[in-house]
Parts: sequence; C-alpha cells; structure tokens
Amino acid sequence: MSDTWAGIFFLLTLVGALAAVHRPLGDYMARVLTGTRHLVIERGLYRAAGVNPQADQTWSRYLRSVLAFSLVAVLFLYAFLRIQHHLWPPYDVPQMTADQSFNTAASFVTNTNWQSYYGESALGYVVQMAGLAVQNFVSAAVGIAVAVALVRGFARHRTDRLGNFWVDLTRICLRILLPISIVFAIVFVASGMIQNLHDFQTVHTLSGGTQTVPGGPVASQEAIKELGTNGGGFFNANSAHPFENPTVWTNWLEIFLLLCIPFCLPRTFGRIIGDKRQGYALVAVMTTLALASVTLLFVFQGLHHGTVPTAIGGATEGTETRFGVYDSGTFAAATTLTSTGAVDSFHDSYTSLGGAMTMLNMMLGEVAPGGTGSGLYGMLILAVITVFVAGLMVGRTPAYLGKKIGGREVTFASLYLLTTPALVLVGTALAMASPTARASMWNTGAHGLSEVLYAYTSAGNNNGSAFAGIGVNTPWYNYSLGVVMLLGRFLPIIFALGLAGSLARQRPTPVSEGTLPTHRPLFVGMVTGVALILVALTYFPALALGPLAEGLT
Repeated sequence: MSDTWAGIFFLLTLVGALAAVHRPLGDYMARVLTGTRHLVIERGLYRAAGVNPQADQTWSRYLRSVLAFSLVAVLFLYAFLRIQHHLWPPYDVPQMTADQSFNTAASFVTNTNWQSYYGESALGYVVQMAGLAVQNFVSAAVGIAVAVALVRGFARHRTDRLGNFWVDLTRICLRILLPISIVFAIVFVASGMIQNLHDFQTVHTLSGGTQTVPGGPVASQEAIKELGTNGGGFFNANSAHPFENPTVWTNWLEIFLLLCIPFCLPRTFGRIIGDKRQGYALVAVMTTLALASVTLLFVFQGLHHGTVPTAIGGATEGTETRFGVYDSGTFAAATTLTSTGAVDSFHDSYTSLGGAMTMLNMMLGEVAPGGTGSGLYGMLILAVITVFVAGLMVGRTPAYLGKKIGGREVTFASLYLLTTPALVLVGTALAMASPTARASMWNTGAHGLSEVLYAYTSAGNNNGSAFAGIGVNTPWYNYSLGVVMLLGRFLPIIFALGLAGSLARQRPTPVSEGTLPTHRPLFVGMVTGVALILVALTYFPALALGPLAEGLT
C-alpha cells in the first residue's frame, strides 16, 4: 500500500470510529448532565466544599463561580511552579522564573497548554502530576460546563437559572473524563508508552554506545492531554517523542481521543433540547469544515512548496518517519481544529500553504469540532449569527430553537466573535512593533511574521501549538501571551453565559411557516458559509502578508 492510500485509510478508519461513538458517548454525557441523582463520592465533595447541589444558579452566579474557580487555579499553579524546586523531584529542577510561571499557569488553566519550557528538564514529577495534570482535567471540565449552561439557555423557558457549576464540574470530571482517561492510560501502557517515576537513566544502545533517556508518568497524562483537548506534552517534542507516542496505533488513538468528545457533544446538545436533528446539523457543519481542512492540508503538503521543503526538495522535513506526511497531516489538522495543540510533527516546517491551513483552522474559532465544550458553544454562537443574518435577508424576526434573536442576543454573539480576532491581531501588531519582541525572532520576512501571527493565534484561541522560530521564553512573550490566553478564554465565556441567561428568560416562540428550518442542509451550508466569510473578512490581510505571501513567492 502506498503512503497516500495508507494515509487515506488511516483517515477513513478514524471517521468510522468517531461515527461509532457519536451516539453512545453523546447520550451518556446527556444523561450525566441532566440526571438528578448524586454519587456517594459526589455528595461527600459537596459537603466538604459547602455546596448545595440542589441549588441552580443564575447566569451571573454561574459565571462568578467559573471565574473564581479559575482565579484560584491560576494562583495555586503559579505558586506551585515557583516553589517546585523545593519539592520532591527525581532530578534537580531549576526554579521557574516569575514570568514563565505566570505564562504556564495561565496556559494550563485556560486549556491552552502553551509551553515555553522543556517539560522533561524544567518540571519535576510532583508539579507534572499534581499541578498540570489536575488542570488538564478541570480546565476541560470548565469548557464542557459552560457549553452545557448555554444549551440549557436554549432548552429552558422563563427562568433565570442555568444549573449549578460545581455540580457540573464534579460530574464531568468524575463520570466522564476520569473513567475514559483511566481506560486509555492502560491501553497506552500496553502499547509501549512509558509510565514510571524514574530519573534520567544511561542505557546502552545497539551500536555499543550509551545514551541518557528520561522517564516519567507519561501514559497517565497522555490520555487526559488528548481527551481534554489540552495538548501540553510531557516531553518537549510532545507527541513526536517515541516515549509519548510510540507507534502508528498510538498516533491513531491520540487523534481519536482529542476528537471524540467535541464531535459527540452536538448529540448531547440534541438530546438536552429534545431535537436530535439540531445536533446532527451542527455535527454536519463540523464534519464539513474538518474534512475540507484535512483534504487541503494533504494537497498542500504534497506541493513541496515553502521555505524549508523547497530547500530540501520534499515535505517530509519535520515529520516522524514512523508516521509519515499524511498521518502527520491528519494529526496537525485535528489538533488545530480543536483546542488541543499537541503535535507529532513540526508545523514550522510545513509547506507555506500547509502551515497556513493550521493557522486557518484556529482562526475559524476552533469550532470544527473545537475544544471540549468550547467547540460546541462557539458553533452555537455561529448558528445564532447565521439565523440573525437570515432573518434580515427575508425581513422576519430571527428565531433559533424557539428563542427570538434580538438586539441583546446579537450583541453577546457579536462580542464573542470579535474578541479573539482583536486579541490575535492587536497582539501580533504590538509584537512586530516592539524592538524587544522582534529581537526574539530567528526568521525575517513573511515567514517571520507567520511565526509571530501563529503564536498569538494559538494563544488567543487557546490552542497551544507553535510554529517555533522565535524565542518565546522572554518576559515580553511570557506576559503578553499569558494575558492573551486569559482574555481569549474568559471573555468569550462571559459573553456565552450572558447569551445563555438572556435566552433562558424568554418565552418559547411558536414555529410558523416563516421560521427558518435549522436542521436541514440549507442551514448547514449557511453556517459553514458564515464561518468562512467571518474568517476571510477578519484575517485575510494578515494571512496575505504572512503565509500566503510566502507561498506565492
């Protein structure tokens, strides 16, 4: 079998597996998030925290809970990183600087997992397990909780209550993320991924030499790294490292894990609102955008055009030989279409247009299928804007799922969509205007701009992957990217929950002959078009100066 057909087979089996779990996992999550019974361990946690699990919260109180929990998480992780050199490590680790600690804390709490450090040498195992791994669970759970709160806004009528954040957070962690992570951690260990607490060890190679290799509790963190669309690697090479991703089989499993919850959440949405057709419409938009992205990335990687591929005469530079160009391209598309940011190849070495596709995936707002939770509420925001535009075109009051889309709702949706582009473009402009930031650039011209644009796109969309080519472990980049990550995470959450509160207070609007059907192919095409048009109008000038200019050179 040729590499091309092997890559296509790899992709088709992945699509088949995602289709197989869409219904059972989506239905299971719906039961978890709508059930009224609490497990014994959950009741114990509620008593310990002083939480009344029967008390629903208004959207403003739900939001305050999200922000308070996240603020405490940032402060705790920052302090943890600052004192980690005093804790038990298997090897000597240096004290992390204040600016890098802030960047890392902001990164993991926002589900970004941007890393300006070498994981195997900069962090001890205590921080890796009790700090970063914990945030991998709870940051993913926060995203799902916000998405469910927005879904409840559509499902409920004449109320100001959206559920209880603490109950949602606990259930998502204990009933969804933790059980799946345990199962796949065992599978990863059985597949050759390491799981130990060993120090760096000297081993003898087959050629008679010696080599120093690291150890670590990798498999247990790899499962939630992908399942929670986190992406922060235990090793600096991330999923290109053979200890973190040893075979084509584990590569397939990692891609499956990072896609399964985002692709199943539309089914959960359909079950909660009582109309599964609406969930199928959203997953159709996600699938259309995702397959188009993977196809284009395959094509662009086959063109052998770009700074590095042109120099060496092929597009294999930066890819692992055990994965190849096409499996690596599938991973790159999946990790940038979601908020994962894990990598099994070097995006900076992709062709100019191939690298542009990874950026474009993030610029879509990571809605195809997006991160755990954030993909669903981002797609629902796009659906609201689409309904509003369609209503203006036919001269009718727009309505979506029985809720009128008026000025207040459009304001929340518009602010949501404008936040991330503003952060990305303003951050990139400031970096290019700053002599301090430019001094960290190792490349100039269009490619240098692409690397900076990629960094702020990744931070603003809470992705975490990097083009590299710039030294980001500096006060400028640590602080500026940290601020962009925090604003890019929590400002959209504020607007999403505000929209949820506004929708929940409405009376149901009866369906009439003039109501736009939102479960048919026409609506799927309209949402897809709105997503692409918004990206083109917002980012095209920046892309034209960066990867497109390089690709046309």
